Amino acid sequence: MNIRITLLFCFFIGLNHGYSQQLLSPDDAVKQTLDNNYGIKIANKNLEVSENNTSIYNSGYLPTLTGNAGTTYNLDNNESEFSDGRVTNLNGAESSRYNASLSLNYTLFDGLGRRYNYKRLKEEYQLSELQARETIENTIIQLFSVYYNVAQLSENVATFEQTLSISKDRLLRSEYQFEYGQNTKLAVLNAEVDINNDSINLMTSKQQLKNTKRDLNLVMGTTLTEDFNVKTELNFLLNLNKEELLQNAKSRNVALLQVDKSIQISQLDVKSGKSAYLPTLGLTGTYGWNKNNNNAASFVAISTNTGLSAGLNLSWNIFDGGSTLTRVKNAQINLENQQLQKEQILLSIERDFNNAWDDYQNKLTIYHIQEDNIKTAKNNFDRSQEQFKIGQVNSIEFRQAQLNLLNAELSRNQAKYEAKLSELLVLQLSGELLNTAF
Repeated sequence: MNIRITLLFCFFIGLNHGYSQQLLSPDDAVKQTLDNNYGIKIANKNLEVSENNTSIYNSGYLPTLTGNAGTTYNLDNNESEFSDGRVTNLNGAESSRYNASLSLNYTLFDGLGRRYNYKRLKEEYQLSELQARETIENTIIQLFSVYYNVAQLSENVATFEQTLSISKDRLLRSEYQFEYGQNTKLAVLNAEVDINNDSINLMTSKQQLKNTKRDLNLVMGTTLTEDFNVKTELNFLLNLNKEELLQNAKSRNVALLQVDKSIQISQLDVKSGKSAYLPTLGLTGTYGWNKNNNNAASFVAISTNTGLSAGLNLSWNIFDGGSTLTRVKNAQINLENQQLQKEQILLSIERDFNNAWDDYQNKLTIYHIQEDNIKTAKNNFDRSQEQFKIGQVNSIEFRQAQLNLLNAELSRNQAKYEAKLSELLVLQLSGELLNTAF
């Protein structure tokens, strides 16, 4: 009677403790990762740099305005001889000059190079967006790899706790049977050994769970306590269409989109290089102020000048030794390499998608088989347990049925989360990962 009261008390304490733990849903984990993961933060900062580079201030379309100012002071000794023979000596003659100006320079035409470079900056920004998206997708996959590992270990802990509870009940029964002469001491010792093994498995699994929760905190960039649970219920997207996803992979896969963007950038590089064959026309303008305080030897004591000047300059690099031709040829070769890389990536995507799809279907089938295997193992264990209670099955046979059920549950847990992770990999390859509700 006291044992039952103690068990009930422990049950309610554990129940209250379970309810006090925070539940971290997949959506919450994704949100925290997007907000706090350091890899994603760095990718977003790089994206800000690319956005700054697309500003009109970095385009070359705006003029430059330069201000200049200066002053000069002279202290001279002067000896002057006139045509009539007179000689004049002037010692310590002071003079000074002051000047200030504003200069405007603006390129009216540069062979369209400025236009292509500006377009290139915008394409590079879009490429940075795709790189940030790739970082987010890879981080989400990493997140769920750890998240599902936590979920699997959580279920494993519950399974080991149940197994240990059964083993303790078996030990208690074996001790009663030994006291009443219905069993040997060997059965008691075997039950104690099995309890020790089950306790070790439980302790190991709990430690793995703690470590993996810390890994999950690292991916999310947070410092949640270890007292949190994750959802263990999974929903599979069973209505996925292979051909539709494959076509999406060929048009929306982030690696393919990046090489498409690189091709566009290379095309602009070729055009930008060819722009050097054309002349450059520029506009210059200057407004200046000059003041001279001359020494006594000068005919003019003080002079002040202000003025505005403007002009056009034309520059045409008719022959630069072939450097422009070399740059254009290399840019064209780089463009051809990008196009070859696209063809290679298309083949790789199709192979990777087919492998991921087959792996997903295989693991999903294994999971369903393991679900059926659980029913069989559970039925076998229940019957063995009933027969063990009435002495028709010995402790070794009962332990084997218990281990069969344990292994079936552990295998089912592993198969379930491996199948779900394979599903996410299929969605990532098809470019649909970020459009999926987690």
